[in-house]
Amino acid sequence: MTSEDRKILDRINDYADKVLKDFDPQKTQVSFQLEKVKPIMEEIAKEKGTSVEEIFIKYMDLASEVTAERETKFQNTIGNMTKYGDVHDA
Repeated sequence: MTSEDRKILDRINDYADKVLKDFDPQKTQVSFQLEKVKPIMEEIAKEKGTSVEEIFIKYMDLASEVTAERETKFQNTIGNMTKYGDVHDA
């Protein structure tokens, strides 16, 4: 992920944290969540000279990349704990 990609991801996430802070993401429709973050995506799209759809796709790709990295780190941690005997079967 480039530093520019990181800035976009952080900017959208920060905005989402503010506008969605009172909503449970598990109980809130995705369409509602997207409508709430649309203004920041429109702003970024305008700055970049691209479409909101392109920014949305980029955001989803970057968020997926971060999720995959976290999962890999988690699996490596669990694997190391198991390897070195830190995790015990119940």
